[in-house]
Amino acid sequence: MASQTILLPIILALFISIICAQPILWLDKKKVPYTLAVLIVLGSAGLLLLLFGGIIGNSLASFTRDAPKYEENLREIATSTVDYLNNMGASFDTDQLIRMADPGKILNFTAGAVGEIGKIMSDSFMIMLITIFMLLEIKSFLLKAKVIESIHGNSLKYMDRIGSNIRNYLSIKTVISFLTGLFIWIWLLIIGVDYAILWGVIAFLLNYIPNIGSIIAAVPTMLLALVQLGVGGMIWTGVGYLVVNLLIGNVIEPKIMGKGLGLSTLVVFLSLIIWGFILGTVGMFLSVPLTMTIKIMLEQNKETEWIAILLGTENDTKKMYKSS
Repeated sequence: MASQTILLPIILALFISIICAQPILWLDKKKVPYTLAVLIVLGSAGLLLLLFGGIIGNSLASFTRDAPKYEENLREIATSTVDYLNNMGASFDTDQLIRMADPGKILNFTAGAVGEIGKIMSDSFMIMLITIFMLLEIKSFLLKAKVIESIHGNSLKYMDRIGSNIRNYLSIKTVISFLTGLFIWIWLLIIGVDYAILWGVIAFLLNYIPNIGSIIAAVPTMLLALVQLGVGGMIWTGVGYLVVNLLIGNVIEPKIMGKGLGLSTLVVFLSLIIWGFILGTVGMFLSVPLTMTIKIMLEQNKETEWIAILLGTENDTKKMYKSS
């Protein structure tokens, strides 16, 4: 959609600016020239992106080279499986089954989400340019907020809350996603799945997508393990993903996330669908912070506060009911 072409670079630049603002202001307090602080922080972020891009690019190139080997293994597995099922009375077409489970499709199933991010980042010059201008305007915006508050009495402190919540969510989610990718990488190395670092990086990236990200990352890895290591390898790969996601999602993440997102589980899932439809894969990655931003803005007006209550959690609603 045309709106995505215009909106995505601006939205990405805005979120990058929100994340980078804190370390830039910290460097500014340490007497580092403001423009230099902007360049230091953005340069560091750029190096990290190049690192991830290099890892994914090299692994994808190697996978492409080895694809014929996986296809041959898959053909043997499919042939023996179909023969067994046909002997049991079923009727399957071997060639059709192989086409459905083509090794290239296995990778593209998950890499498609990462690839779309790459397409957006191909406009990196425009995104970087917008980000630089936004970051250079931070001090000016803070001054304008104070003037608006003093003249009109309209407090813009909720803007600080929006920035704080987004930074808190993304920083915690980054730690959680890093741990997920690290544990997946180690587990795949132990059981011997090829390109463990690639699948670890993909698990890290897709963990930002709530609810379904870990599933999207796990399915193709399990299929590749089936092709490479057989049924046992696929089962152990699935067990690894299940244990890691249960440990991270149900034990570590709730403790680190603390008070939570302030959004109900249903709203998180629906926001994933809606923002994904509006902004594509990037919208799925940013669905939670975008919805949190809207909820906080709705809370500022008595006429729209009821919508914010509907978006919130049951615990938050109970607290509001007791205090009313």
